[in-house]
Amino acid sequence: MSINATFHDLKGKSVFITGGGAGIGAFLTEGFLEQGANVAFVQRSDSTAFCDEMEQKHGNRPLFIKCDITDIPALKAAIQQASAAHGPVTALINNAANDKRHSTDEVTEEFWDWSQAINLKAYFFACQEVVAGMKAAGSGTIVNFTSISYMMGNAGYPAYTTANSGLNGMTRSLAREFGPDKIRVNALAPGWVLTDKQKELWVTPEALDEHLGRQCLKDTLGPEDIVGATLFLASDASKMMTGQALVVDGGVVVTG
Repeated sequence: MSINATFHDLKGKSVFITGGGAGIGAFLTEGFLEQGANVAFVQRSDSTAFCDEMEQKHGNRPLFIKCDITDIPALKAAIQQASAAHGPVTALINNAANDKRHSTDEVTEEFWDWSQAINLKAYFFACQEVVAGMKAAGSGTIVNFTSISYMMGNAGYPAYTTANSGLNGMTRSLAREFGPDKIRVNALAPGWVLTDKQKELWVTPEALDEHLGRQCLKDTLGPEDIVGATLFLASDASKMMTGQALVVDGGVVVTG
């Protein structure tokens, strides 16, 4: 993967990515490495081989910390470990999520709590943990990954879309709270990105044709298509942008 734009201020920046070893997250990790950033990421599965590949390819090894982000003490400890290794985290990318399909009838209280824990709660407490370091550094940026699914009013995963919508409210409130300390908080809403997981579980020719029919641009989205927008939000190129939701979906939804 190669990003056309260079964001010079990202070189040497301490970046922390949740779910940075697979799917969109792996492309984000590589994208920041290409910019010369110091990247730490958490992932539930073993990502040693991915780190080996990144080190060989870029000469810059990301710090992998095995962690389930629903374990809040473990998540906070991982951020502390990243800060000890690379300096205070000044770019937090809340990327990890789970869009498991479900109907309202089959949702139990336990499933609801799990869905909010991974798709909303972990985001909040990661934000909480990085603030002190960002204040000490004099600035920082947070990117919360949401989704266009709630904007479309999609059925098939109501607990997930509830969390997505909540992320946007949280993003706006934290942008207002953290702004005086030069900490920016934005949301990034991808469309249907065809990761390996999506292809394996939910992509069918019929579903894809229907979705492409809604897009203004008729190309499918890959994980690499989300990287540039994330780098932009994390860099000083967007230094006066906060409390916003940036949509990257090929033109399905219209905001404003």
